[in-house]
Amino acid sequence: MKIMLFYAAAAAVCWAETYHFEPQQFYNTFSAEHKPVLRIHPGDHVITYTIDAGGFDSKGAQRGQGPNPETGPFYIEGAEPGDTLAVHILRLETNRASGFSASLLAPYTADPGFLRAEALREPKRANWHIDKQKGVAYLDPADFKGPRIELPLRPMLGCVGTAPANKAAIPSTYPDSFGGNMDYNGMGAGATVMLPVYEPGALFFLGDGHARQGDGEVVGSAIETSLDVEFSVDLIKGKKINWPRLENQDFIMVLGSSRALNEALQHATTELMRWLMDGYGFDERGASLLLGQAMEYDISNVVDPEFTIVSKMRKSYLRRP
Repeated sequence: MKIMLFYAAAAAVCWAETYHFEPQQFYNTFSAEHKPVLRIHPGDHVITYTIDAGGFDSKGAQRGQGPNPETGPFYIEGAEPGDTLAVHILRLETNRASGFSASLLAPYTADPGFLRAEALREPKRANWHIDKQKGVAYLDPADFKGPRIELPLRPMLGCVGTAPANKAAIPSTYPDSFGGNMDYNGMGAGATVMLPVYEPGALFFLGDGHARQGDGEVVGSAIETSLDVEFSVDLIKGKKINWPRLENQDFIMVLGSSRALNEALQHATTELMRWLMDGYGFDERGASLLLGQAMEYDISNVVDPEFTIVSKMRKSYLRRP
């Protein structure tokens, strides 16, 4: 289903389309080998949904297989290797009253001595209640000992990505330069994520919906659930980036991933340095001086096969030339 929208910008009159896309199949790899589910143009909007990390939809029906079944891929007309795809996340909403998470710290987040001698051994899934009207998620008191846990909803996408280079098929649990399972809690409504284009059409995937997630995803999962999603796309022709970039009202950000946490930090820092130089007019010394005194970092996840670090710069410190 599609709705035609008419708009005018910069004296140019353009047509954009809004598609209501009903997924029929979900994929567990990011790959150009998957047939596009929908062909769209820059400026178009898509309204669709994700199923949860285990493959269950808003009605509790199993529609795919875990882990992290992906909606897509969406073929963007005109996208070529060396371009940058910009995806505007316009709306994310939980669409059911339940979610789930793990309930013990993941191995990479705690001292080995604690895990060997003090930690609980038995894994147990925590079942969360989602109250969309109140905007909170909470647990049954019988599930643990301690004060009631009730947290504000903060819907986000754990996975966004384009098809990786060289016809590779990368599992939907991995993050890398194409995006993937970065599990960053800043990947919410109002953000724009910029992704490298490695294959014709870019082939954009999204999935792994979360009702909310703490920094680092330290129990190995977020509050896993299904989401309603609305996004639009733009294309930056001839603009090559090396790692996913993210922008919201307050920050420009880069997401770097690697098996080594220090290398993930290096990727994120280097790409943010490049952004300051090619987008804001700094030379290397000026960018270094600004980063040295104004850099911020988020730990996105430390549980995937590769970890993800986010480097951040406040927009209030930037003035475009």
